[in-house]
Amino acid sequence: MSSTARDATHGNIFKSMKDIEFKQTISHQCGVTMNDSVEARAIAEFMNEDPTVTVTHNPATIRIDGNGKLTFKMDEISEFLGREMTAETFEVNTSTHYGRMVRVDDNTVVLFGNMDDVFEYIE
Repeated sequence: MSSTARDATHGNIFKSMKDIEFKQTISHQCGVTMNDSVEARAIAEFMNEDPTVTVTHNPATIRIDGNGKLTFKMDEISEFLGREMTAETFEVNTSTHYGRMVRVDDNTVVLFGNMDDVFEYIE
């Protein structure tokens, strides 16, 4: 990883086992893991502009984590990437996620860490 990519990362969500503290609480965190690709790197770089988002680069994957809610707007990501990013392509690049994922429309995918916030999207 280049020093620029390392400097652009807000933090690292991974901890050594000795540093993990187990609590019986709800974190309200949410996030996605993406396979390392041109699209995933662009999405991570774009999302990293938000100071509330944590981007972690691993050898073969990229983690994008947030607290409460993460919103991925395909038109903004497309502009940043320089070519079209669709919600379908985003979901293909997402190897896994945690939190509730809602595809609001063809342009917006939202992840919720607080499950109560999802109720407005349930019919």
